[in-house]
Amino acid sequence: MTDDARLADAACAAAIALHERVRQDLGPTLAAAAAMRDALAAGRKVLVFGNGGSASDAQHFAAELVGRFQRERRAMAAVALTTDTSILTALANDYSFEVVFTRQVEALGQPGDVALGITTSGGSPNVIAALRTARAQQMRTIALTGRDGGGAGAAADIHVNVPAQSTARVQEVHRTLMHIMCELIENGASSR
Repeated sequence: MTDDARLADAACAAAIALHERVRQDLGPTLAAAAAMRDALAAGRKVLVFGNGGSASDAQHFAAELVGRFQRERRAMAAVALTTDTSILTALANDYSFEVVFTRQVEALGQPGDVALGITTSGGSPNVIAALRTARAQQMRTIALTGRDGGGAGAAADIHVNVPAQSTARVQEVHRTLMHIMCELIENGASSR
């Protein structure tokens, strides 16, 4: 086996092992999906946010809800707070990077909405701040984290944790868990 083949095999084995570990306790994932499904059914919305790879995951998640995941159904109200560069750069420049999500939650969030913060470290200050703001605005809060969940896990009503140090492995499992959430949400939605 070549060095490249060994590296690829080890990455696959680590991803499989972490998926199996998380599979042992899907309760928080089920709770997160139910909270979002209930909010959407009540005419509320989901605000999703994160940094870097988690920003792209937020956009992917929102797109699955607004569009469709696996079947045709009504569009669902989901907004990724990572997409408007004018807002992001204005807030970062005029205030600080820590408030780029908080100000958007203040502007767009309503009681009964859901805020989903994604952070592989669990320690992203802007994600933690936005979760706290959302909770103060009587929104349900969900943290999708890695490592030990950090401040984001502590700031959320529902904490979905992938207990690993490797950002790459955490992101891989995050994607699987988000797809599970999408499937559960969509399964509970009425058809067109």
